[in-house]
Amino acid sequence: MATKPDLTDWVCEALRHYGGRVKLVDVAKYIWQRYQTTLEASGDFLFTWQYDMRWAANELRRRGVMRVTDVSPRGIWELV
Repeated sequence: MATKPDLTDWVCEALRHYGGRVKLVDVAKYIWQRYQTTLEASGDFLFTWQYDMRWAANELRRRGVMRVTDVSPRGIWELV
C-alpha cells in the first residue's frame, strides 16, 4: 500500500531516470508504469496520488533536492 511519503522517493527516482530534468507529465507516467499495481491496492490514495505527487515535489523543493518553481521552466521538474 502506497502513501504520500512514498511519492517523494518515486519522484526522485523518476527525475534520476530522466537525467535530472523532466516534464511533470512524464514523472506521472513513470510512476504509473512502475507502481500501478501498488497504487491500485492503496484505497483512496489511487484517486489522489497525482495531487500528492505535486505535494511531494514541493516537499523536495523545501528540502533543497529539487529546483524551486521560479528557476525551472513551467511544467519542468529538475533536481538541484
